[in-house]
Amino acid sequence: MLSQLDALESEALSELASLGEVAALELFRVRWIGSNGRLRDAMNELKSVAKELKPAVGKRLNEVKAAIESAFEFKRVALSAAPAGPAIDVTEPGLPAGEGARHILTKTIDEIVSVLGRMGFAVADGPELEDEWHNFNALNIPDGHPARGHHDNFFLGGEVAGKLLLRTQTSTVQIRAMETMAPPLKICAIGRVYRPDTHDATHFSMFHQVEGLCVDRNVSMVDLKTTLVQFAHAFFGPEAEIRLRPSFFPFTEPSAELDMKMKIIKNGVAEWKWIELGGCGMVDPNVFKAVGIDPEVWTGFAFGLGIERVAMRKYGIGDIRLLFENDARFLRQFA
Repeated sequence: MLSQLDALESEALSELASLGEVAALELFRVRWIGSNGRLRDAMNELKSVAKELKPAVGKRLNEVKAAIESAFEFKRVALSAAPAGPAIDVTEPGLPAGEGARHILTKTIDEIVSVLGRMGFAVADGPELEDEWHNFNALNIPDGHPARGHHDNFFLGGEVAGKLLLRTQTSTVQIRAMETMAPPLKICAIGRVYRPDTHDATHFSMFHQVEGLCVDRNVSMVDLKTTLVQFAHAFFGPEAEIRLRPSFFPFTEPSAELDMKMKIIKNGVAEWKWIELGGCGMVDPNVFKAVGIDPEVWTGFAFGLGIERVAMRKYGIGDIRLLFENDARFLRQFA
């Protein structure tokens, strides 16, 4: 009986050492340790052992049982802690990690801020959720103006009057700056704006603008054009050309559209064309009055550029939707 118990222990421990899965371990437990397992059978055979041998056989049986149960528990813990899947060879070289980069719009914004900062413009900020006073009235856009309709704005609520809206231009930041800062001042505002435009190659319902504002004594259109020429040369290169075309904006008088002469590649052929980048003009006296600045003492100019439009022109991007699709293959070109 003692030799049978030695063989039983050896067989159980050998089988246990060969197991490599938790499922197989459960089968082992049922076959060896369970209520109908082989250890239970061995204990039942203790009844047939001679009386004088029972103490020695019983002691050995308890030792075998303890050894198998202890080995089983150790194996269970080891298999539970083992990672799923194939073992990893830590000596093999690792997979190369892709190097991240800033989004093309973020890079363009940083470049614009850098250029305007060197020209003396401080960065100002304001809320994207605006009231009608800052988005319309203070910018000389009176009640009933077509630009205040649902078709041009994202209002919060069913009625237009007195409701908040997502700002349609960063000119609202200029108003907030002039309300809190005494002239002279020179600021630029960069941020997201929202308009319910249908998405196509040149339009998107959310885009970015940069606004520049300078208020001082004796500021003129000459100062405005000089600023824009310097910006164009610093941002696009010394060969950049700009022109101002007469236009109309409620918050500037006189007003102008800003165009830049740029090289356009079409069907493999380079062609120089005038491309519209934004609007500009002298701050309307009514805007100064709305924020408590005396237009008889102070004058100023303002300009606004679409950042997506600037990025598309500088980097040769033909569809504004590419800037928002987050396709890594496209964005990787500008890393």
